[in-house]
Order: sequence, then C-alpha cells, then structure tokens
Amino acid sequence: MPFEKIISETTPEGVLILTMNDPDTLNALGEPLMPELESEVDRFAADGDLRVLVITGSGRAFSSGANVRGFQARINDAETAAEAAPESRATSWEELDPDYTSREGLGARNGPAIVPKLHNLHKPSFAAVNGHAYGLGCGIALSCDIRIAGESARFNEAFIRNGLVPADGSAWQLPKLVGMANALWMQYSGEPVDGAEAYRLGLANKVVPDYMLMETTLEMATKLARGPVYAMGIVKQLIHQAYQQDLAEHLPLASRGQDLTRTTFDHKEGVAAFLEKRKPEFRGY
Repeated sequence: MPFEKIISETTPEGVLILTMNDPDTLNALGEPLMPELESEVDRFAADGDLRVLVITGSGRAFSSGANVRGFQARINDAETAAEAAPESRATSWEELDPDYTSREGLGARNGPAIVPKLHNLHKPSFAAVNGHAYGLGCGIALSCDIRIAGESARFNEAFIRNGLVPADGSAWQLPKLVGMANALWMQYSGEPVDGAEAYRLGLANKVVPDYMLMETTLEMATKLARGPVYAMGIVKQLIHQAYQQDLAEHLPLASRGQDLTRTTFDHKEGVAAFLEKRKPEFRGY
C-alpha cells in the first residue's frame, strides 16, 4: 500500500519499521501523516506475523508535533463561535475533575488516537528518536515501550510555549518515567531535554551516536522479535497494572498470566530447548 508521508518496512524477523517522512515540516503530525501512521499501527496490532514495532522520523527530527500553523485557524474559529454564544468563562481548576466531560456544554475529547493505540499494544514497541521530539511528537515517543535516543535527540514538552497543556497523555506518562519533579519542570518550562539527559532521567533506555541509532534499535528490536512475544504482552499488562495495585492485588493477576503462558507453544519450546541444550525458536504464540 503506497503512503504519502510515512515509509513502512518489514524485516524478515517481523519488525515493522514506520518512518514518519515529511522532513520539510520536521515530520509535523498533520494529514495525511497521522492517519497513515495510525493505520499502520492498527495493522501491526492485528497481524500476528508482525512482532515488534519501531517508529522513527526522516531527516533531522523524530517529529515536531502538531502543525502549529493550524492553531491560528482554530483560534479564529473559536473566537467567532464565542462572539455568537452567550458570555462564558474559562474552565477553572475546580472543574477539572472526573465529572468534567459530563457537564453541560463541555464536550468529551479523548486526545490523539495514536496514544492509546500505542500504549495498548500487546507487542513491544520502540521509538528511535532522532533530533526533535516536540509536543505530540514527544507524546508518541513516550507511548512506545522502549526509547532509544540519538545524541541529537531533543525531548520537549512544548505545549506550554503555546499556552497549552498536554492532551496526549504525557502528564500521565512522564511522571512514571522521570518522577514528578522532573515531569513538572519539563512541562512547566517547555525546555528540551537532550539524549544524554534523557538517559540520565530514565526517559530513554539508551543513548547512542546518531549514526548508530537505527542499527542499535533494530538489533534490540530483532532480539525481542525472536523471543516469546505473547508472554511479553502479558508482562507489559502486568507492569502497567502494577501502578494501580498493591502486591496482594497484583499476585493473582500475575498467576493468571503465568497460567496463560503455560499453554503456549513458546513455553513448550523454551522448556524443550533448555533440556536439549539448544537455542529456542519462539513463534510468538
């Protein structure tokens, strides 16, 4: 299937590489790039032969985030609507509660669809971050399981620079990776974090010279693709659930997860390979 703004490639091991390919805009997340990216993520989720996902960007950026040029038109539309509507006020801090979206006159929005699509994948995902990962571009990187940063990488929660707050889930994801104090500073200041600092903070799993970024990422992705991917999906679910559970709640879920993996080909293959003193050949089921 031909694409306008992404490049989709698959390795023999089942690693799907999606390259955002609009370097003139630093891979800004407008149309048709975003719908194409979402479509391929959906295909990855549904295709059992695809085992690991890698997302990266072409040129000198991972992604500059949403196209800011479109913000002015949205502001103009909102001002026109406000002129025609009864006098209203900005939503206050007190109104940001669990009932927010159910209140009269306040529409329910769930943020960019790409974020839960990546977060809820049952297979491993990597972001190979080259250059700028700004705003929603940073949110996409955060939504992947593993982040490999080139030395030129710049992670930036840039929403505040436009007087906005992040609606891409990064206020939920970032503290889990770097702690509350660091997350608050990144989102208050809008200052970029380079690859070395991202690694120090725990935002990146590894930082490498730019020329080694894809080589390193694909080496790691291929290693996982050759592994028991079904079990990895359960591991991911257990780790995410652990943030909301105490140990007593977690253990029954972990036991259920192990019961599920006991019935798989990969478990039988792993045991047989151990007893036969050979490398296992996992199939991901």
